[in-house]
Amino acid sequence: MKRFLFVCSQNRLRSPTAEQVFSARADIEVASAGTNNDAENPLTDELIEWADFIVVMEKSHRNKVQKRFGRSLGKKRIICLDIPDDYEFMDPGLVRLLEARIE
Repeated sequence: MKRFLFVCSQNRLRSPTAEQVFSARADIEVASAGTNNDAENPLTDELIEWADFIVVMEKSHRNKVQKRFGRSLGKKRIICLDIPDDYEFMDPGLVRLLEARIE
């Protein structure tokens, strides 16, 4: 089973939405975290190591992950969805965008 880690800045809107949307799938495991120190669930080396795929919402998140967790990343793939911070938690537009970009 593949493990997907969804990452945004605060882990309050986009990445928790992605975690909730994809948690119902039986073929993957999901978690979410934030790059900021004051995130609801801050990103850690352990989460990076747990994940098979790291899915970030913006290029700035990818840069932060690569800078702060380069040693933990190894050859893991970072996927950038290019989803701006324009959505509320479980916003239907965000859900549609996530589903379209993850498939």
